[in-house]
Amino acid sequence: MDRTSAPRPGPAPLLIACALGIERLALRTGDRSGAPATMSVLRTGMGPKNAERAVSGALGKETLRDAAVLATGFCAGLAPGMHPGDLVVAEETRDARGSTPCTGTGLLVDELVRALPGRAVHTGPLTGSDHVVRGQERGDLLATGAVAVDMESAATLHSAVRAGQRPVAAVRVVVDAPQHELVRIGTVRGGISAFRVLRAVLPAFFEWHRSSLLPRR
Repeated sequence: MDRTSAPRPGPAPLLIACALGIERLALRTGDRSGAPATMSVLRTGMGPKNAERAVSGALGKETLRDAAVLATGFCAGLAPGMHPGDLVVAEETRDARGSTPCTGTGLLVDELVRALPGRAVHTGPLTGSDHVVRGQERGDLLATGAVAVDMESAATLHSAVRAGQRPVAAVRVVVDAPQHELVRIGTVRGGISAFRVLRAVLPAFFEWHRSSLLPRR
């Protein structure tokens, strides 16, 4: 045995990025029993510029340099028939700079169905916006093929892959849909709560992380 050999690197860490304090609270109070040894839940603040700045800064730290990145939180559904509490798993994220393909979409769908039986899970492109989307703009975005829109996922994943090769994904909970428009995020309450749904998704995130690990460089 070569005792001078460097120790084998551990598994890559996991960075979960969200925008709002209520989203971060849901993620921090969920079931963490399967969490990776190194995991960070990052509150980026709202909007693409804040997301890009926060994610780039986090991935600049040595402990998170090679992290797999998952963008999550709330979103607006675009397709008819979507309801608050539905889940969206992005096949890709889109913004003005182009698209970022996601890793392990099928696995995430399977794990979310297992974690939240009976909950609708939608897949397709997740588009980015720098403002809250309402009214006719929903239809315009739906016509591009997107199934949902939020303000941070595209910027988060773009920043992540720009910083280096890594698994990336985006999972969002619908709080706002064509037939269920909200005035503000604070109106989300009651039995079918986006907060509770988001709190229940962590086991699926951890399984995705285990299944898509890259070795540390």
